[in-house]
Amino acid sequence: MTNLKRSTCPIANVLDLVGDRWSLLIVRDMLLHNKHRYGDFLAADEGITTNILADRLKRLEQYGIIEKTPYQHNPVRHDYHLTEKGRNLKPMMMEMVDWGLKYIPGAGPR
Repeated sequence: MTNLKRSTCPIANVLDLVGDRWSLLIVRDMLLHNKHRYGDFLAADEGITTNILADRLKRLEQYGIIEKTPYQHNPVRHDYHLTEKGRNLKPMMMEMVDWGLKYIPGAGPR
């Protein structure tokens, strides 16, 4: 992984890894909705495009947050799973859920 640090601030560093909307939604879908395949992520309500999804999956894998394993060989297709590093994002994600439920009118479980 390339050194991404632009500061010593831990918040800035976390945001550099997973701070864009799509990366967090992919992690959300793995953590909370048991989604593991490319098509599962494409089917999410937020409407990610194929080029952005492919890019974010590649980045998350490079950062050690997810890993992929083939489930089909011709053509090759992969399942994506969170690594320990990725699973350890759950407390932060749950805090975001709690904050959203408290402060964003109309937010609720899917």
